[in-house]
Amino acid sequence: MKKHLKRLPAPRSWTIPRKTDFWVVKPSPGPHPIDASVPIGLILRDMLKVCATAREARHILNDRGVLVDGRPITDPKFPVGLMDVLSFALTKAHYRMLVNTRGKMALVPIEEADANWKLCRVEDKTTVRRGKTQLNLHDGRNVLLEKDAYKTGATLKVHVPDQKVVEQYELGKGAPVLVTGGQHVGEIAHVLEVQRTRNPRANIVTFTEGFSTDAGKVFVVGKEAPSIKMPEVSAL
Repeated sequence: MKKHLKRLPAPRSWTIPRKTDFWVVKPSPGPHPIDASVPIGLILRDMLKVCATAREARHILNDRGVLVDGRPITDPKFPVGLMDVLSFALTKAHYRMLVNTRGKMALVPIEEADANWKLCRVEDKTTVRRGKTQLNLHDGRNVLLEKDAYKTGATLKVHVPDQKVVEQYELGKGAPVLVTGGQHVGEIAHVLEVQRTRNPRANIVTFTEGFSTDAGKVFVVGKEAPSIKMPEVSAL
């Protein structure tokens, strides 16, 4: 496995200038895939522009004042992915990582009260010892519950960093969702119908806006209205 990444073949979801420098930070293995996350060192240098070089980014991280989901991060290659909360202890600035309508990973400024929770999609669940249920969430974390109370595909509002489930948003009719891939990436749509298949093909979600996609590209973000603020996209 290569430890380096050239800038030209870097994921299109990264908001970085192209054909400038030869190399770019390659994310370390973590909770998000490479095309759905951005290394935190690259976020500091190229997205937020709080430093000018990768060395300065490392110095900032070594002070343990940069937190992701309430935990200090010191690895500049740590991947920050969808719905992750990025916080700065010194400046009290908080951001949520989302995807915009151009398919780019984008940081949205949020209030301090909103930085205490994040949304996590239930990817799978298993029964473990003593009949407990383990939920496998989209950001790599596992939540252990006494009883099975949530469905696969639902979204949990989780308090960070203690992982306490505050609320759930089910994938059902009328639910607002964030489309995370395809032609309508970054759009907020409302569920009309969920067609559940009995074969290896993914379930199909149809929206009142007049299009449909597979369930793997759908992220429920509320009950009647979205609970998150979406990124703004410039006209240029």
